[in-house]
Amino acid sequence: MPTFQNPTADAAEASEASEALRGLAHATRVFEDPADTYEVLGDLLAGVRSLRQVFDQLATAHARNQVRAYDDAGNQGAGASHALTAAANLRQAAALLDGVHEQVDAAMSASGRIAWRPAPSDSAPARWVGIVFLQGQDADEVLAIIDRDGAEAAIEHLTGFDMGDETTQAALVNGYVYDTIPTGPLDRTATHGEYTLTFNHDHGHISLLRTHSEPREGAAETPATKRTLARNEARRHSRMIEDDDDPFAPSRSSSASRGRAL
Repeated sequence: MPTFQNPTADAAEASEASEALRGLAHATRVFEDPADTYEVLGDLLAGVRSLRQVFDQLATAHARNQVRAYDDAGNQGAGASHALTAAANLRQAAALLDGVHEQVDAAMSASGRIAWRPAPSDSAPARWVGIVFLQGQDADEVLAIIDRDGAEAAIEHLTGFDMGDETTQAALVNGYVYDTIPTGPLDRTATHGEYTLTFNHDHGHISLLRTHSEPREGAAETPATKRTLARNEARRHSRMIEDDDDPFAPSRSSSASRGRAL
């Protein structure tokens, strides 16, 4: 246990921590869940802050006590010189750790914005059915939920639009079925269970999709599904040309605040 008062005893504790770091170096060769990287980065960031403080305080201790420093021959001038050199090196190490802290902090911030998805399986790839699309005032209400309570709360709120098989069949008939999640360059996504949320604060729209595990080959047997896939391809092509065009948004002539459930 750290004493917070005895540097020698706590340094011995830190030597045990070095063994833990060796274990961490071994354990981080593979991450089963990449979302765990965020928590690891947080712990490492705290460690970098503490280590930077230790180096700075070691430098102060050498400089402050230089009058007590002698070399093996009893030369106080030489000992003081060694103390000041050690202090300068330690302060340089502390300054370098400032850069390390800045980079790790930036990496953690970027990592925290990632919505990790499950690893792809060897089974037939799932498709996605559109559950609801909202824009304008209706979207603003859900975007406010995201800002206040997080994306998972917004997903829970929107799942009320999902009528199960009825929603799936309507999506198949109307062409709101996708081989990949339809997103634009500025859209953000969040996944919770079988649902994926896409949203865009700048353009003011939001949509909820659900996985549909029916194999593509089986679904493509019917003429209706063939038409669906053709429409999907046309929408994806249109999305590449016009970034702010949502693939299953209402026509631009419709009300800006109108939502649509499938």
